[in-house]
Amino acid sequence: MLMYRTTGWWYWLVIVIALTAGVAGWTPGFYLAIALTAVHLIHFAIRERSVTAFPVQVRIAYLAFLLIALREPLRFLYWLPVIGTWSRVLTNYCFLARFISLMPWNRKEALTLSLIKRTFLSPPVKGNILQDLEEDKASEEQS
Repeated sequence: MLMYRTTGWWYWLVIVIALTAGVAGWTPGFYLAIALTAVHLIHFAIRERSVTAFPVQVRIAYLAFLLIALREPLRFLYWLPVIGTWSRVLTNYCFLARFISLMPWNRKEALTLSLIKRTFLSPPVKGNILQDLEEDKASEEQS
């Protein structure tokens, strides 16, 4: 499910191309990815009118990870966002968003093995994983 008609998808595509260039040996690709992620973050913070909105939280965590991995001994870590972001672009599955959805401030139920399985094993959804998990929980309660 390519979400190419969304602004976010295009941001992720250009960011992952820059990151891929970085891990392929073009070091400026890392800096370009960081700069684009910062713009992406600001754009979504303005759009959502909140820095605590779930899509903004994902972009903050992503930017933080890119900045941590920038140090020379940690550059091998860039492979994680390269793989994860290509997954996000090509399938709409975002491991980082699913992980962040499990943070205490983002969930309305106890952290259980069932919730973890539902979070990571459910198929990609339109919108964000928080909405889908709430719908799954409601349908389970009705059954």
